[in-house]
Amino acid sequence: MDPEGVDHMERTFSISRRGFVGGVAGAAAALALTPEGAARAQDVTGLATRQPRERPAEDDYDKLAKLHFNENPYGPPESVIQAMTKGFKYANRYAYPDGNLQQEIAKLHGVNPETVLLASGSGEILDAVGSAYVENGKRVVGAEPSYGQVYQHVTQVKGAGIMVPLTADYRQDIPATINVTKMRYRDVAFIYVCNPNNPTGRIVTSAEIKQLLDGIPADVPVLIDEAYHHFVEDPSYSTSIPYVQEGRPIIVTRTFSKIAALAGMRLGYAIAPRDVIQRLRTYMTGSINSAVRWGGVAALKDTASEMWVKKVTLEQRKRTTTELEKQGYACIPSEANFFMVNVKRKSAPLVDEFQKRGVLVGRPFPPMNEHLRVSIGAPAEMDRFLVAWKEIMALPKSTSGG
Repeated sequence: MDPEGVDHMERTFSISRRGFVGGVAGAAAALALTPEGAARAQDVTGLATRQPRERPAEDDYDKLAKLHFNENPYGPPESVIQAMTKGFKYANRYAYPDGNLQQEIAKLHGVNPETVLLASGSGEILDAVGSAYVENGKRVVGAEPSYGQVYQHVTQVKGAGIMVPLTADYRQDIPATINVTKMRYRDVAFIYVCNPNNPTGRIVTSAEIKQLLDGIPADVPVLIDEAYHHFVEDPSYSTSIPYVQEGRPIIVTRTFSKIAALAGMRLGYAIAPRDVIQRLRTYMTGSINSAVRWGGVAALKDTASEMWVKKVTLEQRKRTTTELEKQGYACIPSEANFFMVNVKRKSAPLVDEFQKRGVLVGRPFPPMNEHLRVSIGAPAEMDRFLVAWKEIMALPKSTSGG
């Protein structure tokens, strides 16, 4: 998923998959969600269109510590590489064996293969949902900030977003989401929940998901983006796939871009009721290459590699956030392969300072303008980040975001 409001670093090194749409031109007046007006939502319109990715030179790119796109820094495991190599023998064919990828996904989740939709990255599915459900100025209800591609695409198909601010502890406000959906029922195309949320890394608990689904009209679709679910340790979290089996209009998306390290190969999928899948398929390209289909099957089966990536990622996240907190900088508790740290100043200038030192970090995510999102890289990359951090935070605030 690609971000909006792109800053200097993002223009140079392409547009991130997971971003936020807040702060762009065209935001309408806030809408009160409760009688007391304690919570607010915002219609977002007039968002900038996504621009083509700009590609850096190979030598320059390889020298950088890449902590900006929430990627897996270790690359695909050998099992996946071998499977993709096998898949290359079908590169000259339109129809070919693919290792039964759709069936393997269905088997993993205990669902009917007809409820599985393959895609060239889960971002393609997020766009398809917008195209399929938004019409006549309909709205998507979602958190602010969260992943922005959904809201941006909705505006491109003549819809808009109703943005629900996070709670004081940076969690998605489920009661407020329910309230605004009921108040704007006729205008709501679907609800978007990123779980864990990007950029904060905070989860929506299984109890809160149930609260949401029980609290809204039964025919309102809910798009639940589980791109980072592999990294979650909190026992109060669970996948929302069982609600699909109940026949609820729930669309759960997953990606191979994160823990499986296939971001550059583009593979994702959705699990949704059969009628929803058929509706979405109209807006899909069906363009998934032969190699990644085989790689996806291998990734599903290589649970040992998946567990290893989770282990080392969480170790590096804990090591880094602990060091930052020792220095007096609060980090938002994260259940993902990234975290946000309060830098006590505007974060935008810090992004440029890190880039000068060969470290790429996440762009600003309004309205959290004093927070910096940092992806978890390999140990050497996190070492480079901490060295750069100490140098940058020692600079006068007037030159580094004061």
